[in-house]
Amino acid sequence: MKLTELFKQNKYSLSFEVFPPKTDDVYDSVKTATEEIARLKPAFMSVTYGAGGGTSKYTLEIAKNIKAEFGVPSLAHLTCVSSTKETVRERIADIKKAGVQNVMALRGDIPKAMENADRSKWAYQHAVDLIADIKQSGGDFCIGGACYPEVHPESATQKEDIAYLKAKVDAGCDFLTTQMFFDNNLLYNFLYKIRQAGITVPVIPGIMPITNANQVERAIKLSGSFMPQRFKSLVDKFGNDPAAMKQAGIAYATDQIIDLYANGIYNVHVYSMNKPDVAAKIQSNLSDILGKNAE
Repeated sequence: MKLTELFKQNKYSLSFEVFPPKTDDVYDSVKTATEEIARLKPAFMSVTYGAGGGTSKYTLEIAKNIKAEFGVPSLAHLTCVSSTKETVRERIADIKKAGVQNVMALRGDIPKAMENADRSKWAYQHAVDLIADIKQSGGDFCIGGACYPEVHPESATQKEDIAYLKAKVDAGCDFLTTQMFFDNNLLYNFLYKIRQAGITVPVIPGIMPITNANQVERAIKLSGSFMPQRFKSLVDKFGNDPAAMKQAGIAYATDQIIDLYANGIYNVHVYSMNKPDVAAKIQSNLSDILGKNAE
């Protein structure tokens, strides 16, 4: 199932993101965690792609397993940073052969070993180049892209960032998924601006449940996310109590999702970090709202 078909239904939905193992020895445990999340029957599941393709061999395996064994539509991430055109063509062919219809096209994080490398000769400078190649590959894919409600870390201004985003959509991006954010007003303001810029594809908010205090610093580093005082107070109060912090983090994420639903957003994506218990609790907290779809 192409995700664009799901987004046309205007029904409340919840989807989850999982990631492949970083090393071979933990493959079984990661696969088990992704299967537990798949048993929750989310709207779809996305499977990430390691920096520089380091875990790419398992991305497609997990995406295929989710789709074949549990009937859950899968979204396979594909990054292009430092990749050759030939390598990307092979990966696109593998995705097509596996029967996975949905691809998340990303530039990807630049590996530390390549941070000071000369990028001028790289085949792919931006995600827009990858999106164009996927579109022209002959595969019938639904293509997703990333967006940043708080501006991409490498963009000088939000206006510049939105211009790049428009280029991705014009190249063939069918929908967008946001980076994590912790203040919904940032998303609502962002949506207004991109619609004014002529970007009309579906935008799926990405919510990250912060279930331990150590995640806060990483979240800020990854996305530059603004932390509202309400959220900071939560971490200050419960950060040293793992059980309380986990419960409070799930409650905060649930509250964000409810507010999104109440303000006209139907599809929400949760960065569940391979944590079936967190995914299950959030879904349970929203069961009656999600159940309205059947009425």
